[in-house]
Amino acid sequence: MKNLLSMTDLSLEDIYGILDLAEEIKEKRSQGKVIDHLRNKSLGMIFEKSSTRTRVSFEVGMKDLGGHVIYLNPNDLQLGRGETIEDTAKVLSRYLSGIAARVYSHDTLIKLADNATVPVINALSNKEHPCQVLADLMTIKEYKNRLCSMKFVWVGDGNNVCNSVMIACAIVGMEMVVACPKGYEPAEEYVAKAKALGGVIKITNDPLQASENADILYTDVWVSMGNESEAEQRRKDFSGFQINEELIAVSKPDVIVMHCLPAHRGFEISAGAIDGPHSVVFDQAENRLHVQKAVLLKLMILDDSSES
Repeated sequence: MKNLLSMTDLSLEDIYGILDLAEEIKEKRSQGKVIDHLRNKSLGMIFEKSSTRTRVSFEVGMKDLGGHVIYLNPNDLQLGRGETIEDTAKVLSRYLSGIAARVYSHDTLIKLADNATVPVINALSNKEHPCQVLADLMTIKEYKNRLCSMKFVWVGDGNNVCNSVMIACAIVGMEMVVACPKGYEPAEEYVAKAKALGGVIKITNDPLQASENADILYTDVWVSMGNESEAEQRRKDFSGFQINEELIAVSKPDVIVMHCLPAHRGFEISAGAIDGPHSVVFDQAENRLHVQKAVLLKLMILDDSSES
């Protein structure tokens, strides 16, 4: 694993290795034990999109590990004046130990990775959000004590997070049902990738039927960053595609409710669902920190044969 651009970069062994390390890191942090293996390492964070959880978890995680973080707004770089991604990647590689990029276009990540000599991490793109989904898997494992042989139900937009979840479910052996309005289905490219990996993926327009006997109910915002001009239409189209008490009632008694945040109560999720006893959304948010620390260690130290 040289980079983490997509869930397809990970094998089943990689996923369990990251989760095992993240669980160890989480336990040691709770005990106040220091793991400063990234001393004298620097992470550059290129963020074309604003963020709460992604930025804070990467900054705190890198500092917890003894490293240094440089936050790079595109306006602070020569990218804003026309320097190419390729040249930027080559220059930053001379200074940094790794690059985390939160970008509009997944192609930007590919160009960064193709031209960088240090690891590149996808901190969100228009196609995928692997760091989020690794945290989701960690949370599911904490609550269910397993990852395989469960029913994962996605309700809402077939977006970038949904794409990464489909790949993850295929790798770990979870059935996935995506319930979305017509026209908002996940990208066929990712459905095909998931099925090629052995995934059992079903697409439906009926969230109530989809939720029957669900082990996991998951949703995301109806209006993602960059889709603000479509807000009014999307709210009409997604009416009825809300995780709420009705969907929870037809799921398994121990169903967990997930949301990658930020959440809009009364839209994609009811207040009773996100604030109720089935919700694990704030554990998800916390686990971003632990998983990303594990990814940083795997990419910068543990899988670096020159330092082993």
